[in-house]
Order: sequence, then C-alpha cells, then structure tokens
Amino acid sequence: MQMCKTVTLRTRELKNDMLSFYLDYYPGFRDPETMKVTRHEALGIYIYAHPKNTRERTFNDSMTEKAKAIRCRRYESIVNDRYDFLDKNRMKGDFLEYYRRQLRKHDQKWEFVYQHFYNFVHGKCTFGDIDVDLCNRFREYLLNARQLKRPERPVSRNSAAGYWSTFRGLLNIMYRDKLIRTNVNDFLEKIENNDVIKDYLSVEELYKLAETPCEKPVLKAASLFACLTSLRISDVLALRWEDIVDYSAGGKCVHIITKKTQTEDIIPIGEEALELIGYHPDNTGLVFKGLKRCWTQAPMKRWIRSAGINKNITFHSYRRTYATLQAAAGTDIRTIQSNMAHKSITTTQRYMKPVDTNKRDASNRISLMRK
Repeated sequence: MQMCKTVTLRTRELKNDMLSFYLDYYPGFRDPETMKVTRHEALGIYIYAHPKNTRERTFNDSMTEKAKAIRCRRYESIVNDRYDFLDKNRMKGDFLEYYRRQLRKHDQKWEFVYQHFYNFVHGKCTFGDIDVDLCNRFREYLLNARQLKRPERPVSRNSAAGYWSTFRGLLNIMYRDKLIRTNVNDFLEKIENNDVIKDYLSVEELYKLAETPCEKPVLKAASLFACLTSLRISDVLALRWEDIVDYSAGGKCVHIITKKTQTEDIIPIGEEALELIGYHPDNTGLVFKGLKRCWTQAPMKRWIRSAGINKNITFHSYRRTYATLQAAAGTDIRTIQSNMAHKSITTTQRYMKPVDTNKRDASNRISLMRK
C-alpha cells in the first residue's frame, strides 16, 4: 500500500443538528500496532450545524481549533515516520498503557513481567524513558526481585531469565513498530539460566499412578492423558470433544491451537488414550468437564504421594514424562518435537538429557580391564 499522502479534516452530519469531525486519510493509513489500514478516523468532537447564538458560535470555534490541532499532529506523525524523524509527541506517550494493551495478545507470563516493570518504574514511564540504562536497571531489579504472589520468596534466577527474555521480546515489537528508534536489545545481555534437575515419571511410576485411585477422578484422567499426549494444563482445560478428529494416517488425533504459543498442534492419540477419556463420536463440550487448575496443587500431590512416589511432580512433569519415555522407547527426536509443538529442536533436546544413549554408551568405552 502507498504511504498516506494527505490528512483532511471533514465533518459528517448527525441527526440532532450536529456535525461530527473526522479525519480522512488518503490513500489510507496503516496502524503500526494492529497492521490494519484505516481510511477514516472519528475524533469524537462535535459542533453545532447551525449555531444560533454567540455561545454556540464560540463553542464551534473552540472545538474546530482542537480538531485542526489533532489533524496537524496526525500529519506530523505520518511525516516523521516517512522521513524517519524523531516524533517528540510519540516519545511522550504512555509506555505502560501500550504495554498493558499488549497483554491481551500474550500469555500470563507477560502479565507478571508487566507488573514487575510497573513496580520498578513506580507506575510512570514514557516511550522516551526507554533506553539502555533503564533496561539494564530493570535487569538488575529482576535478579533481586521478590515474587508477586509470595513476597517472602525471591524470584528464582530461571524465572528472572524468562521474565527478562519476555521483556526483550516487547522491545523487539516496539522497534518493529517504530515506537523506539534504536534496537535497544543490541546493547543488552541475557540472563543465563541455572541448570535444574527436573523430575519426571519412570515407566514403573506411571504404572503405579494409573493403578492408584484419586479423590478427583477427572484429575487422574487428565493427568494420565497428558502423559500419553504431552498436552499442557492450559490445553487440557480447554480441550473439547470436537478437537478430537480423524488423523490422515489413520486413527484419531488432537487438533488444537495451543494456548501458550498460539500455534497449530496435531497430536496422534492411541486407543488407550481414547479409552481413558471415554471417547465417543457423539460427545460434545469439554473433555475434562469440571477440572480446575487449582486441583493440580494439593489434590494432585496427595494422589502422587498415595501412589508411593516421592518426586516433586507438577502437571508440567507429565509433559516431560511423555518426552523422556518416548525417547527411551526409541522415538525419533524430530517426531517428539513435532508432537510437542516445539518451534526449536533445542527445546526438545532439553528433555532428552535423562535418556541420552550416546552418553550412556560412552561411559562404557573406557575400561581398566584388558579385553
């Protein structure tokens, strides 16, 4: 689309003998945030169509001047974008309001980062304030911050690394949308993660869990289903019977848009998984009706302990269990990556450490015994 060439102030007649001001963009203006093309913009400013006295004429003059000022600012902003000038009015804009609008498009982690940044800047920040120094000070803040929901506990280094990565993602969006002139990320260092040993279920422990009754039967079904499919808790909660469809290679599959990454995910599911959830083609609505996210805390931990399992198992551990047991069974890593909807195989490789057969074989290649 051609760049906007003119911005014209026009009026539209209303039924109550009033006129409404609007801007006419020719040939159109593309919003850098939504990427939608706008031809007309209502200003929400109204004047009398036929002023009857001095008061109404004075009111019309005042409102007309305001509408003209807005037209000038809009045109100035377009010229600044066209010729890459610094838009001083935009630099004075409320960065926190822009950040808050971005939350609708992303997962809960963005909300945590927003709240931490809001606390860091004490609720006040403009686009002009965003520079390398401010961002580095926010990095240090995250490394020493307290948890939002549990202030008595510090934010772990790995959580800080994730929050920092999310914030840098926002900086990339801002640079792309020309809200900042410098790619601040070029001057920022990442926060390195600490290696953490994360638990998963062995085959024997999975058998025990399947054999142990749970006070919340739907929680047990959802947990075992996650072990068989690698679905996250957010996708399990939202899973509908209509999402289980015919697979092109035969059988059934789960076909969804994942809640976390908003990407398409197609996971073939076996007969045992279908039997576990009581699949029937006429079923409608939620698969795990009545399941609550809070049940993955105390009720799930009681169930796991009653099965004689003393590991620190979370719902995400079922996803790790799926990857680990699939790898141990010889499933190709590319297949595991596809089933888990990982964008990068590096992410999948992190799940492979417990069953790295190359490392296991290498451990037997050096011997002190003559052969």
